[in-house]
Amino acid sequence: MARMIIAGNWKMQNDINGSVELVSGLAAGMPAKINCEVVVCPPFTSLETVYSLAKNTKISLGAQNMHFEDSGAFTGEISASMLKSVGCKYVILGHSERRAIFGESNDWINKKIKKALSSGLLPIFCIGETLEERESNITFDVIKKQVVEGLKDITAAQMADIVLAYEPVWAIGTGKTASPAQAQEVHKFIRTLLSELYGAAIAAEVTIQYGGSVKPDNAAELLSQPDINGALVGGACLKADSFIKIIEAAK
Repeated sequence: MARMIIAGNWKMQNDINGSVELVSGLAAGMPAKINCEVVVCPPFTSLETVYSLAKNTKISLGAQNMHFEDSGAFTGEISASMLKSVGCKYVILGHSERRAIFGESNDWINKKIKKALSSGLLPIFCIGETLEERESNITFDVIKKQVVEGLKDITAAQMADIVLAYEPVWAIGTGKTASPAQAQEVHKFIRTLLSELYGAAIAAEVTIQYGGSVKPDNAAELLSQPDINGALVGGACLKADSFIKIIEAAK
């Protein structure tokens, strides 16, 4: 059975002071017993500080992106070993904002996934369709292409270390949320596709998160769907109390 993972993507939010305040609030307010793994993904400048505050808590650390090269003349980029050195366990790869704003291709994302795995980082691999693609009834075609190309040459054994995050682009930061039925339909499609690629036993173990305007008031219904194994949370993770309510919704 797949692990339940609730991750918070802070995006380009919170300087050091804001990061200290948020992670301290999370650590202090975390329930004694939780039914999921909790991950926070601060900006690069806050990773080391957040790790130092979270290392003896139930909170794991993730980064929001990385390069697929080990080192070199790549101004502004961050390597897997750099992330490992400050305590990262996870790294978000292929987020729709990286695809749309920064032009990242499926091939680049595939290279990043391979580098993360070979470096001991667990990728949170993001996939999802735009509103135009959904209205054109090509959601499944888009998802299949992203999954197949993003996971090119990834072995069945490696799939145990990969988390998928389905994020319909039209629901990210818009206040619109895929209905539980819409989300489950795509999650089931992804799980079936993984079964075709890697076998049913492997597919059943893969965590597939939902992302896209997840909030305390819709989290429980989304997380109760049979093929939804967690959430990749944006805006609602930026306040400790709302993120904790989503964590509490994970049964």
